[in-house]
Amino acid sequence: MKLIKSFLLVFLLCFSSCDKEESEELCCGPVQKNLIVKLKFDPNQERLNNLGQPASIPSGNAAQTPTISRMSANYIEFAPNAFTGLGEGEIIFEGSKTTEGGTEAIDFQDAIFAGNNDVFLSIPLNQITPGDYNWVRVSLAYQEGDIDLLVNGVDYTGTLASFVGFNTYISSFNINGSTFTVNENKLQGFWAFEALGFTSQGQAPPGATTVPNPLFDSSPIPQGSCVVTGQFENGLTLTGNETEDVVVTLSFSINNSFEWTEVNTDGKYEPEAGEQVVDMGLRGLIPMVD
Repeated sequence: MKLIKSFLLVFLLCFSSCDKEESEELCCGPVQKNLIVKLKFDPNQERLNNLGQPASIPSGNAAQTPTISRMSANYIEFAPNAFTGLGEGEIIFEGSKTTEGGTEAIDFQDAIFAGNNDVFLSIPLNQITPGDYNWVRVSLAYQEGDIDLLVNGVDYTGTLASFVGFNTYISSFNINGSTFTVNENKLQGFWAFEALGFTSQGQAPPGATTVPNPLFDSSPIPQGSCVVTGQFENGLTLTGNETEDVVVTLSFSINNSFEWTEVNTDGKYEPEAGEQVVDMGLRGLIPMVD
């Protein structure tokens, strides 16, 4: 009985003293450290093309910087070097997929979302292979935010939902209280829009969505995959003996990322004039270790 009482006393002392992380490690064992991945949407980050080079707006087109409220990714991979092929690095996240709509597609109903500077993913560091990583690859799936448009001479702001993944099965989704029922697969470039109760939807041309990949020559990606590639400025080293959480922020360029063909050369998006959406892809990725 005395032995049991002594054990309980030690346990209670340990439990009560583990208010701080240091005390918890001392009396209750090591505390699991995590890799925390945040998303950031930067309107001032450099605007890149598919080759990861600075890009201007093509003649005959116009563009604007949307206000992104949330985003979803379906795949995140750390790559050691510029010659690491897609899928050959350390895959730290894979989202749900389904064949409900026929061919394999991202399962939108099971997607994970995050807003600007929000945490998208948190996983134990012991689940990641220690090593030196210089590149990040992110397969984007969805982005939602506000854009400006001109209708009959009146300026409006509406919400655009952009499905930028390689293929997405969508049963239904909601924008500002308006429900869109789809129940089928949609290829990269499918979009939907809502403003003041008015809704519309459409499909950007195949292959038109910009997907920056500075490793185009050494490590290409399949067309339509929406795998954006970015390089750590000073690399990321994981030893397996981290004493603190590792926070990685994935900063995406939204600099003039919503692009359309102009009918009236006024720099304003006018769908009623026949101006067509041609691109809604993100314009670059800079991963940062906080």
